[in-house]
Amino acid sequence: MTAVSEQTKAFSEQMAAWLAEFTRQPKAEPWLQQLRDAGFQRFAELGFPTTHDEEWRFTNVAPIARAAFRVIRSSRVLGLPAGVKEISPKDALASGAAFDRNSGQIPAQNAFSALNTAFLDEIAVLEVPAGAVIEKPIEITYDIPESPDAVAVHPRTLVLVGANAQCTIVETFKGAGTYFTNAVTEIVVRQSAVVDHYKVQQESRRAYHVATMQVTLGRSANFSSHSISLGGALVRNDANAVLSEGTAATLNGLYLVNGTQHIDNHTVIDHAKPHGTSHELYKGVLDGKAVAVFNGRIIVRKDAQKTDSKQTNKNLVLSDDAMINTKPELQILADDVRCTHGATIGQLDTEAAFYLQSRGIGRQEARSMLTYAFAQDILDRIKVPALKESLEKTLFEKFHEYAQ
Repeated sequence: MTAVSEQTKAFSEQMAAWLAEFTRQPKAEPWLQQLRDAGFQRFAELGFPTTHDEEWRFTNVAPIARAAFRVIRSSRVLGLPAGVKEISPKDALASGAAFDRNSGQIPAQNAFSALNTAFLDEIAVLEVPAGAVIEKPIEITYDIPESPDAVAVHPRTLVLVGANAQCTIVETFKGAGTYFTNAVTEIVVRQSAVVDHYKVQQESRRAYHVATMQVTLGRSANFSSHSISLGGALVRNDANAVLSEGTAATLNGLYLVNGTQHIDNHTVIDHAKPHGTSHELYKGVLDGKAVAVFNGRIIVRKDAQKTDSKQTNKNLVLSDDAMINTKPELQILADDVRCTHGATIGQLDTEAAFYLQSRGIGRQEARSMLTYAFAQDILDRIKVPALKESLEKTLFEKFHEYAQ
């Protein structure tokens, strides 16, 4: 059998397995079934990405494609403070503000998002009314219980934030055992609204995690997102934001990997209108034989004059076997802009470590302290006290493990 025929056979087997899961679903209402059918058709057309695809050349998803997953519901828990409404997906769809209508990228060019749409089931649609100021965080938690077989969940979340509203969103992903989380989160931020978003990924070390966040920002909106990735065997985070006139957007991230973990962060900040501002800072800590990927793209459209954008990726590599592939990108079609980007890869500061040891601090403890200090910059940007305290404790424990 030739290599091409072997690949064709493997592709057919993968599609057959997912088709069986797709048809196993109970039939849904016509409006939902139509979305599912379109999603699966698109997924079948695209297939799983391979390392021949430019956007995936450093991340091999073959372990996901080859596995046999049983699709289950996502065990979602919502913590909704006063003032936040949960509305039906059908009503949201009727309003024209939901499910792939906010971005051409979902699911048209993304096989995993198409697969998510094919399994639309427990959909969270949350609305923050215009002018509302929500003091407490909106909490969305997915906790996958351990199962005797490999399972897959396809969480779908849509958050609609009205004009001049203010809110904080905290998404948490965790679980036990072997499973596949394939999540899509869409956030629509209307004119002059302010949104502070956090995503905490603490999946099982045997789990696969693929997630797409698509954000559409109105005029003069202010949006910030902080992605913290700590778990998972194979992780891919796609974060995309489309900015309007006068919009301010911030994308920050912190990823910690060791052992044989693999994490891939892809971000796209699309300045579609003039006078937009964006800032991006992703920091990674790698140990063992871990692999990390960062690809950050800033697009400045032809009419997006007076854009001000800055992107930085910094990586701390703690072992000789760890590997980082980093690729900042600028695509500038306007001429009156200010855009910068940069990436650094380094090791612990030996002089700083020597200084700490000269003050009576042990070698391993000094290593842990310096690693924690590297990550502290991202933690200091977290505005939710309870979340910040929890993450500080988790990171301290992790860096202590690294130092052993």
